[in-house]
Amino acid sequence: DGGRLAGYSDVDGANQQWQLVRLGGGTPTTPPGGSRTFTNPIKRNGPDPWLQVHNGVYYLATTTWNSTITIRRSTTLAGLATAQDQVIFNLAGRPNGCCNMWAPEFHLINGPNGPRWYFYYTAGQNVPDFNPTQRLHVLESAGTDPMGPYTFKADLGSDWQLDASIMTVNNRLYLMGTYNPGGSYGQSLFITPMSNPWTLGGSRVRLSSPTLAWERQTHPVNEGPEPLYRNGRTMIVYSASACWGPDYKLGLLTFTGSEPLNPAHWTKAPNPVFQRSDANGVYAPGHNGFFTSPDGTESWIVYHANDSAGGGCDMNRSTRAQKFTWNADGTPNFGAPARLGVALTAPSGE
Repeated sequence: DGGRLAGYSDVDGANQQWQLVRLGGGTPTTPPGGSRTFTNPIKRNGPDPWLQVHNGVYYLATTTWNSTITIRRSTTLAGLATAQDQVIFNLAGRPNGCCNMWAPEFHLINGPNGPRWYFYYTAGQNVPDFNPTQRLHVLESAGTDPMGPYTFKADLGSDWQLDASIMTVNNRLYLMGTYNPGGSYGQSLFITPMSNPWTLGGSRVRLSSPTLAWERQTHPVNEGPEPLYRNGRTMIVYSASACWGPDYKLGLLTFTGSEPLNPAHWTKAPNPVFQRSDANGVYAPGHNGFFTSPDGTESWIVYHANDSAGGGCDMNRSTRAQKFTWNADGTPNFGAPARLGVALTAPSGE
């Protein structure tokens, strides 16, 4: 089921049907001396990580908080820790988003222009109070190399939005993200139908708001929605509570109906599915992504976290990764966030 974890798409002419394109590949190998290992973090100063395995190579992008978009790559997970970030696009001069690049994601979609990587990100203007200017944007690659080259494709909306991700349900493509609708809702998750990978195809719908006590610690927040697929089930793993507090954590929505644009067709888990571990010295784990091992047999989560309860929502957060399993009811079992510096077995097939 590994190729379904990351969510990639294929358009079928006028029917606008989308199919996920499998990631992974490469020839499984067993290195001399047994299994490879790695230790977290796999990137210091790496908030909002997005990691994919393509043709046996790991590609990692994180928030830069400047005008550059970067990716680092390695043939091993451990190698990402020392790999060099390479600039794949410069935002300087873009009127609607020159600066403050956050929350990058790149998705391989076989769409109207053939197979292309679509790179979604948040960026705003270079003004003293830049946060209100943050918007969603997308780049398009020239081919199927995750490193590009890329060209700017489109702005995705004209109001404050963060944390773009792509989901398919019933062969339809949707944009997910976070915004604040005002009133008593707080920062909420939204979903918008798309007519192609760079064009919105309908109205935005509020999917989930921070209604539970554990979603409102320090500040009420739902953000960072990420699709997760397993045996025909569609889920969304999202970040909850304030990123500038130690109790930032992950929650779970499960699609239990037939219409993804109807919030009533999603069921929210009553308890968080991944949270701080004081015993392991891990605080504010969140803003995750998913990837599969190079041989496609293992499910992995990538996320950022802080080393202390006093850590903030800044560039000091580091990128971590760990394998996860599945509960009998089909939901993910992420366990506890691993302690830094502990040797973990590397993904299968390296």
